[in-house]
Amino acid sequence: IPTDYKERGLYNDAQGQKKVCKFKREWLENCSGINDPTFGYGYGKPCILIKLNRIIGFKPKVLANATLPSEIMAKYHPHLIPVHCAAKRDEDADKIGTVEYYGMGGYPGFGLQYYPYYGKLLQPRYLQPLVAVQFTNLTYDMEVRVECKAYGQNIQYSDKDRFQGRFDIKFDIKSS
Repeated sequence: IPTDYKERGLYNDAQGQKKVCKFKREWLENCSGINDPTFGYGYGKPCILIKLNRIIGFKPKVLANATLPSEIMAKYHPHLIPVHCAAKRDEDADKIGTVEYYGMGGYPGFGLQYYPYYGKLLQPRYLQPLVAVQFTNLTYDMEVRVECKAYGQNIQYSDKDRFQGRFDIKFDIKSS
């Protein structure tokens, strides 16, 4: 279950290496690769894995739930940076179908306890949290564009850097 930040002292090695939080692959459920080594691609239900870049000292801040898309609200948690994927273009909205999210303890986002990151010298065993997203009903034989965003107070989106705080992906799944 997501919890608050884990402050582990100064950003120097005076205290030696810092502890890290575990991240279990099983939390990614259908997208873990354990039972399906094709990650859904083998049967037209692709999974993508999402991570935030490792930035020393960065502490993502949770948005007030009133500012989040309604689809996220059902799984809102006050110690979680949620992720949401939707159609990049209006004409693709009805081609995406059901989207499933997998992550820590069944919550679709990044738990705050993984932050701040202290760097690879102080946290050599650090495993950053992942969110898995599975598209279970994409329209076949059509190009479908999807945009995924991480929602946090200090996660900005930029027109100059169109991958800051978000990314997009294009699917074209063949029926044969």
